[in-house]
Amino acid sequence: MDHNEKTEIINGLQAGLDTLFLSIKGLTEVSATRKTAAGKWSVLECVEHLALAEDHMFRQLASASKVDVPQVNKGREALIRRRGADRTHKIEAPDVARPNGTFQTLEDASQHFLASRRRTMDFVRNGDSDLRAMMAIHPILGPVNCYEMLLIMSAHPLRHSKQIEEIRNS
Repeated sequence: MDHNEKTEIINGLQAGLDTLFLSIKGLTEVSATRKTAAGKWSVLECVEHLALAEDHMFRQLASASKVDVPQVNKGREALIRRRGADRTHKIEAPDVARPNGTFQTLEDASQHFLASRRRTMDFVRNGDSDLRAMMAIHPILGPVNCYEMLLIMSAHPLRHSKQIEEIRNS
């Protein structure tokens, strides 16, 4: 991964973090637990999902296996960039990232996500491995290289920030 790609990933991770915190700004703890309908997530559950997913995907990055030949798929990378935050196609959360009451408050969930996202950003800043030569397992997409995983992680809070805005506007 060259310097420009590393900068792109770090900027994307930061943008996801910033967008999430903007989307929850000013919410009370009571309003964060409100659901718009049965079976729908609250804002707290959205942020809990993001925290759980970030932790899971980071574990996948940290335990990724090295391959001899980098797995470069620019088309797939472009697709992740283009559709990662798209909410027109609903995706069922995998069990590992399904909200389960891990956090009792929006503050706890958002601070956990913040710490986890900072750890992910430090991983990118301090790493020197070719992330396209490291393979991990995404809970929905299956095998991905670590560069793709980081693109997914960058887009994930953007997707759920849109969901949070939908909840707030309903």
